[in-house]
Amino acid sequence: MKSFSKRTSLKVIAIIALAVIAAVACSVAGHPIIDPSALAGMSMLPVAMGSTQIQELNELIEKQNTSLIDFKARNVQRMDNIEQALNDFLKKSNRPAGIFDGGFSSADSEHRKSFFDYMRTGTEHDLREKKAMVQGSLPDGGFLVPSETDNIVTKNLRDTSAMRQLATVVAVGKGSDFTQLHSVGGTGSSWVGETTARTATATPQLKAINIPVHECYSSPQITQNLLDDATFNLEAWLVQELSEAFGDAEGAAFITGDGVSRPRGICTIPTVATGDATRSQNEFQYIPTGASGAFHTDQCDPLIKLVYAVKPQYRQNGSWLVSPEVLEAVRKLKDGHGSYLWQPSLGVGQPSMLLGYPVFEDANLPAIAANSLSAAFGDFARAYTIVDRSTTILRDPFSQKPYVSFYTSRRVGGGPGRDTRAVKFLKFAAS
Repeated sequence: MKSFSKRTSLKVIAIIALAVIAAVACSVAGHPIIDPSALAGMSMLPVAMGSTQIQELNELIEKQNTSLIDFKARNVQRMDNIEQALNDFLKKSNRPAGIFDGGFSSADSEHRKSFFDYMRTGTEHDLREKKAMVQGSLPDGGFLVPSETDNIVTKNLRDTSAMRQLATVVAVGKGSDFTQLHSVGGTGSSWVGETTARTATATPQLKAINIPVHECYSSPQITQNLLDDATFNLEAWLVQELSEAFGDAEGAAFITGDGVSRPRGICTIPTVATGDATRSQNEFQYIPTGASGAFHTDQCDPLIKLVYAVKPQYRQNGSWLVSPEVLEAVRKLKDGHGSYLWQPSLGVGQPSMLLGYPVFEDANLPAIAANSLSAAFGDFARAYTIVDRSTTILRDPFSQKPYVSFYTSRRVGGGPGRDTRAVKFLKFAAS
């Protein structure tokens, strides 16, 4: 009888222990399978047992708790090992591990870090030894600005330059000139009957676009104390300095540059009054206002005539490019019903409209004067091309002590594009 009672007590203890273990395990997982009130009731059962059975039950529960703690520790270590192995794999595969780097490869990121270390300390070793940096050094000294930083500078230049927003921009890697052949007028064609002999069609006239690339430089300066300050945002400073310096120089060159050691400006390309059929492909056409240095009495008429002097296929992507003086004047123009022709922008970042086409202002265009070309209309992407090469920097801590100078050069070109028929000028002249 006593043996039977002992076996029964052990069974009860085992059942209670299993229930407790299951409850603890499932509670850790967030899914309890035993109602807490029922578990509390079960905990009263050992009261009817002897002290020996209670001690055995406590020891069993303690062992299970120890096992759960060990199990958790092993799994945490296992997850850490898996995560480390995954990061190592991604790093060896030249892929970013766990962070977003703007779409650039890890080699670009390493170049960026080494480049700004060079700017701060002048240490070139890391920048030269990395395999990814071989193309980043130049034989005459200096290093290519990281692509991420160079792209930000280029974006800022586009935001401040109307011509960069309107023209075709081509990025090139090497060479001093950009050359491209363009078909003028397209290949000829002919209608024929079913049995009519097919003669050769007219061959297209090819125009060579040749745009020299010129060097523009700037030497922003900074103190060594700021370079030594790890909290100073060196990249933001560099971007701001280069954007302002190159923005002013490029903006003027794309409009009035003479093509000597700088881009050829669109306003310096010859303009004539003859139409597309007889005009040279290297010339733009102008439409006169009908009055010297002023709008005609019928002020709207020259603007409308200018729009429709451009062929329909070019008007589809047409835009206005005007000087501040022309912008002021056209904003005052009204139609026959007294309504302003000007249509203000309806959204932030969207240009205003004139006669249904967007308007871009450029202060580099000449002010209204006798025979001035102060406004233009058409598809500038077809009429003008801008050529870009990467920016390079050479650190100079000696020339301007106690300042550190960064000799920065950027090679840029500009000139007539594929088709000068795509843009017409408004000339403030009687004829």
